[in-house]
Amino acid sequence: MQLDLPFLRAEPPRGDDVVFVRMRRARRYIVRVRPDGSVRVTIPRGGSRREADAFFERHRSWVAAERLRVQALHAPASWPEGTEILLRGRTVRLSVVRDGGSHWLMLGDERSRLREVPVDLRTAAEACLRRIAQRELVPRLQELAQPHGLQVARVTIRNQRSRWGSCSRQGVIALNFRLVQAPDAIRDYVLVHELMHLRQQNHSRRFWRLVEAACPSFRESERWLRSEGRSLF
Repeated sequence: MQLDLPFLRAEPPRGDDVVFVRMRRARRYIVRVRPDGSVRVTIPRGGSRREADAFFERHRSWVAAERLRVQALHAPASWPEGTEILLRGRTVRLSVVRDGGSHWLMLGDERSRLREVPVDLRTAAEACLRRIAQRELVPRLQELAQPHGLQVARVTIRNQRSRWGSCSRQGVIALNFRLVQAPDAIRDYVLVHELMHLRQQNHSRRFWRLVEAACPSFRESERWLRSEGRSLF
């Protein structure tokens, strides 16, 4: 389903940051920079990967400049003490407490030790959310995979800025740590969505039939992600 300011530097994207996608309805080659800095090159019907590579190379300098613009546009807002964020679908307030000579960042019933107390708690809070995601999302994904007889090769927790998850052809599933902020039903839908990609590596009608069979209320979850999910970034 989308960079911190230190990464704002003009450099060409690595090979694994460029995705080439064939679109039968496309009439021309298109290059687009996603919010996470990765690049999507659309190959039109009748086009070739060789021509797409050449098209990308001609626009490489534009891509570098566009990455700067997009990354600055999507730079995260600061989270001072008292900021309210979602955790497991419920609102929690960020606070700092002193206990036993140490400072702790509190997120609801979760806490994380602070080496120092910064004005902006976002980095510390997101690190805490990422640990929660590792602890909760990985076993939940495996749990949901079992009834469908699916085997996940590996699970990674990532800071994705343009998507909620991804699934490679090798069976590696990457999950956005922000999923632990969403309500349980929304979280489970995204996990099921990625699991179904183990059977169908596209978004064809067959894929969505698999999703609906495993998660009949998926359309409601999709609407929540479109309307509320963006606020988590």
